Amino acid sequence: MAKAIAAAAGDQPEWKAAPQRLRDFLKDTRSEMRKVIWPSRSEVESTTTVVIVTVFFFAAYFWLVDKVIGTAIETMLRKLIAH
Repeated sequence: MAKAIAAAAGDQPEWKAAPQRLRDFLKDTRSEMRKVIWPSRSEVESTTTVVIVTVFFFAAYFWLVDKVIGTAIETMLRKLIAH
């Protein structure tokens, strides 16, 4: 088993291959980061505004639904207890 691992690593112990693997990883990472298209400040501001407005809209919607359902359940329980 150890021979198969050593053969797969190119006859180098794993600790000797680590610096080269790290260099390859960093090189690949730098190459991929160059391909990234970063948003402009105005794009970030507009999408942030949309997210904040949407969050407040859904918060109000769920608050309203919670109040309606809660009131309905309280009314049913009061009527059931009264009998």
